[in-house]
Amino acid sequence: RGKEQNRSHLILKFFLTNGTTDKISLGDEVGSDEDLYEELQGSGHRFGHPGGGGEQLAINELISDGGVVYAEALWDHVTMDDQELGFKAGDVIEVVDATNKEWWWGRILDSEGWFPASFVRLRVNQDEPMEEYLAKLELEDEEDGAAMGKLLGPGLPCKEQMRANVINEIMSTERDYIKHLKDICEGYIKQCRKRTDMFAEEQLHTIFGNIEEIYRFQKKFLKGLEKKFYKEQPHLSEIGSCFLDHQTDFQIYSEYCNNHPNACLQLAKLMKVNKYVFFFEACRLLQKMIDISLDGFLLTPVQKICKYPLQLAELLKYTNPQHRDYKDVEAALNAMKNVARLINERKRRLENIDKIAHWQSSIEDWEGEDVLSRSSDLIFSGEMTKISQPQAKSQQRMFFLFDHQMIYCKKDLLRRDILYYKGRMDMDHMEVADLEDGKDRDFNVSVRNALKLRPMVPGGEEVLLCTKKPEQKQRWLRAFADERAQVQNDRETGFTITDAQRKQAMLNACKSHSTGKPKAVTRSYYDFLLRQKHPSLPAALPQQQVFLLAEPKRKASNFWHNIGRLTPFKK
Repeated sequence: RGKEQNRSHLILKFFLTNGTTDKISLGDEVGSDEDLYEELQGSGHRFGHPGGGGEQLAINELISDGGVVYAEALWDHVTMDDQELGFKAGDVIEVVDATNKEWWWGRILDSEGWFPASFVRLRVNQDEPMEEYLAKLELEDEEDGAAMGKLLGPGLPCKEQMRANVINEIMSTERDYIKHLKDICEGYIKQCRKRTDMFAEEQLHTIFGNIEEIYRFQKKFLKGLEKKFYKEQPHLSEIGSCFLDHQTDFQIYSEYCNNHPNACLQLAKLMKVNKYVFFFEACRLLQKMIDISLDGFLLTPVQKICKYPLQLAELLKYTNPQHRDYKDVEAALNAMKNVARLINERKRRLENIDKIAHWQSSIEDWEGEDVLSRSSDLIFSGEMTKISQPQAKSQQRMFFLFDHQMIYCKKDLLRRDILYYKGRMDMDHMEVADLEDGKDRDFNVSVRNALKLRPMVPGGEEVLLCTKKPEQKQRWLRAFADERAQVQNDRETGFTITDAQRKQAMLNACKSHSTGKPKAVTRSYYDFLLRQKHPSLPAALPQQQVFLLAEPKRKASNFWHNIGRLTPFKK
């Protein structure tokens, strides 16, 4: 057996070096990459996850061997279909069948059904007993306090014991998470950097994002938690302040979450090549990691930042208002909800830059810098009459208000679905004034439903804008106020778009128009994009946003509403 294990380690080294057998003295016994991989897989060479208490097998292998696999719900799954399993965020589901990539069959107490795999996370430590959790579920509706007290054990009131359980769960999952991050950084990234013939540094950054930065931060965060954790009396622990002290640090997850879709695409390309499949598997085995693919490991930080508000909400639920930690936990919950909102908003903004680039590429006779050079969000848009000097010239124009600037265009006389660029206004140096109906002295014209844009710098052009209805004018006034508020918020939160992201968005837009198709933005094109909102999930899956867990829920983006209203200009 020792000889067999030694040979398995040599095979692993083969995949982690440059693939030449002479460097590890395997001689003629070593065949092709495929032969080695098949031998490695067939040898039953597996490693237990440290602390896992035994062998860790793939989900279906474990289930088929009579084992039990548990997953925790990240989001509510509300369904009217009796074939689907409904649950709430935080529920624990026994996974019965995971052969389908997107829909798993699971069980909660006496209920069974299908549920979306993307709505749950596997428990890191599958050996952790779940009987206590299931027993608690069964007793939730019972009024027998003695029964609950017996379940939780003697010595502590029910609520304090429940708080202790939540604290222990937070500490346990945090330690598991650190192990997870360490495995990724040392098991994968470290080995990848040795193989410069296979990976460029830029490629590694795309795949792994800033996960090393997250690892360094989480180690520091865990040290803070450990100092506030009372092992002998967990219910007395005061960990709320740890989240408050580091609430701005958690924003580093924004970069990781925004990059994650790119990481999946890059990894999918590599996994089509056998040598990368073998290499990543060798990394996993050598690091003694559980049998989950690399894309599964890379999803962990996304799931983790989503889990914090759920855990803190549960902790607050079982914390007495008189507890010294109550106010800090309450503030920490709000802080982590804000972090989740910020991450979701930044993700939405980054998704919007592609749409803005596509919009700009559809405009004829474009002049000047790209919209993305200064802006990243469409605030509002619509048709107004523009009156400008000299001679109070009146023109019908389509206006598109972005953060920092407003673009105005002219409709084609014959094809009303085509727009021609006519100019822009710098909103950072404009003042918006609400005008009463009547004669404007500066322009010497009578106006209704008008507002005025006054330049705050010498030499700027003063412009009158008129809408058809009073309510449209009010909507524009709110939009101008929203634009200023967003600019201020971006300044405070440090939101920016990198040059690389701008260039990639414009490049994608140019490629989409290089096929000889009409430049006009058509309804069918936007309908197509709307249908692609969740391309990786089945059509029947509830259309939930992945990163938005905090309540109250953010209002739906106006981007598609505005573009949808304005671009398919009817003839």
